[in-house]
Amino acid sequence: MNPARALQTEVSTPKDLRVEFARAADGIAVARLSDLVFAMVPAGDGHYFLASAWRVSRPLTELKREDFYSHHGAVADEAAFRDRMVEQAEHCRELRLLSRQTVRMTCSTPWGPSQGATAYADGIVCHTTAGHGGFHLSSARNAKVHQTLRADGGWYEEDAAWAIVACTFPDLFTAYERKCADKTTRDSWPDAWEEIHGRSLAPGESCAKDAQAFAREHAEDWIVISALRSEHHPGMTEVIATIGGTRGEHVDERRFLVPSQEYAVGRFGFVIDEGKHVAYGGPSSFAGWRGRVA
Repeated sequence: MNPARALQTEVSTPKDLRVEFARAADGIAVARLSDLVFAMVPAGDGHYFLASAWRVSRPLTELKREDFYSHHGAVADEAAFRDRMVEQAEHCRELRLLSRQTVRMTCSTPWGPSQGATAYADGIVCHTTAGHGGFHLSSARNAKVHQTLRADGGWYEEDAAWAIVACTFPDLFTAYERKCADKTTRDSWPDAWEEIHGRSLAPGESCAKDAQAFAREHAEDWIVISALRSEHHPGMTEVIATIGGTRGEHVDERRFLVPSQEYAVGRFGFVIDEGKHVAYGGPSSFAGWRGRVA
């Protein structure tokens, strides 16, 4: 089917979620959820990302890529896009059932004066400031946080530590927030997660633990720390690598040429295969290497 001609698509969702799916004027998959509209935007090479806009009243079928401005990370395909929208709708429905209240509080936080606050429950307040924000727990609430994750003073910043609050008081968060909090905890504090849950994390369950395993496995390998397309060898990427990917002023660095079609950074870095990638000592495309002896 030509996607540009599939204007409206039926979807099986609970009636109270009210998710509307369609094809935009330029063929991209779009959805409306209350005051928000979402799009699955092509990012090249078969990849997509989720974008959104607020209070767009025009019909979904009239929208185009340029109508969406907020970026919400990668989305695998249209099935994943639909699942994400249904999950988002359920998240919104659950939010309406929670007793969060916007309050005014004059206080200082580790990130500056509080400019706004939301009380999730007695002793659990989320503050926003000019540049950052996070939760503050009362002494009684903070005592309930597992000792491996507990912060002195009860302050938990919004980038990652918020997940500690969500995992400690799950009834105050939506299913989507709890899922994100669990992932954040696994990625940021895998040892604490394992102690709390009484099991080891398997490969793929924790970015931090996977990175540690990668570092151990390749501690003696040359790992790329910088790369660019070679000006002197078409089709090749010139790279600078160090043992274990270590950086520093006195670290031994070597250059290699890697076929550009083969070079891909990967999750934790590109590992040089010395059987395939020969050390390179010729003219360099790196400004810092020009004139240096290899």
